Amino acid sequence: MNEFEKDPQSKGNDVVDSIHGFVWPFLFFVFIFAIGVVISVVGH
Repeated sequence: MNEFEKDPQSKGNDVVDSIHGFVWPFLFFVFIFAIGVVISVVGH
C-alpha cells in the first residue's frame, strides 16, 4: 500500500473539491461577462 494513503491531509470527498474547482471560476467568468454586457448595453 502507498504510504501516503495511510494518512491523507484531506479526508473529504474529491468530488466536492472538483465541483468547487469548476463552479467558482465559472461564476467568476460569468460575472465578468455580465459586467461587460451591462457596460455594452448602457454605453449603447
